[in-house]
Amino acid sequence: MTTKPAIQTSSTSEHIPVTVITTCYGRNRHLYNLLSSLMHGSIKPEEVIIVNDDADPARLADFDLNIVQIATTANVSANNLSDTSTKTAFDIGHNRNLGAAHATHDVLIFLDVDCIVAPTFIERLSAKLQKQSKALLMGQPRYLTRPLSETESVDLQSGTLTPTCLNQLSVYNPYRDNFDDAESNPAITSQAAVKQTATKKTEDYGAFWSLCFAITREQFDKIGGFDTQYTGYGAEDTDFAFTARQLNIDFYLTADVVYHQQHSVYRPPLNHLDSIVINANRFYRKWQCWPMSGWLLPFADMGLIHWQAEQSTPIVSIRQPTPDETEQAHCPDAPYV
Repeated sequence: MTTKPAIQTSSTSEHIPVTVITTCYGRNRHLYNLLSSLMHGSIKPEEVIIVNDDADPARLADFDLNIVQIATTANVSANNLSDTSTKTAFDIGHNRNLGAAHATHDVLIFLDVDCIVAPTFIERLSAKLQKQSKALLMGQPRYLTRPLSETESVDLQSGTLTPTCLNQLSVYNPYRDNFDDAESNPAITSQAAVKQTATKKTEDYGAFWSLCFAITREQFDKIGGFDTQYTGYGAEDTDFAFTARQLNIDFYLTADVVYHQQHSVYRPPLNHLDSIVINANRFYRKWQCWPMSGWLLPFADMGLIHWQAEQSTPIVSIRQPTPDETEQAHCPDAPYV
């Protein structure tokens, strides 16, 4: 269904032929913050697709955006867009493919529901993709160190929560390749022109993260979308990037910022142990290398799995973590895993 805006904001943003795709279930507070940031961007996307969304359509009507809600039971392909999958569980790869299949526009920007976009994110990233239409582009995450307060969410929806405030509330992930603040926030030379942020081509396709990326429909279809043989959490985005590399699709990191909304995590992610093992085994069968070694190693050290970095046989699960181990791994206030 398409949700028509019930209100008009004071924003004078132009619209651009871009489809933003996100997936959501049970994360509606994050979703509303994402929509607020899209509504007040320097340029608005002409279409926002929410897949597997349980939000109240009346609440979505508060946002001056063309919002399309799609249920996961829609008859589209789960992978190559050629069958009639009717998967109903929350499957992020399947849902992203579903959003792409329904997109009106050729420029696709995928955002996790816990993103808040910087005001110029859509404008800058889509402009880069217009110049590098055969490439895969990824934005620059910053991580909020706490959830936004109710007042801050209201300010975000009204367009009065500034990037300066969000920058002060957020940090970079030190384990990732980051641009510096000057590269992410170049001076705006005039009201009519937004200076482009930095861009860096990389051969490190393992650095791709599907939190915030842009690609044309042609290249997404060339990759075949996300491989839906992965289940639950882990490796599906690295697989997507490895397929892009195999097809000689260039990969660029960009300094265009999204703010990742804080939520609790597990270090290591014991809550995703089973799916990480399943997905790591599938990934190795496909690519002959191990993904997520930074998580597999602590799992092995804890005696949860049989795994070594040099092995070529499937990972074998030994036991489940105890409730006490899971509790010790829980980090309620961590900004990133």
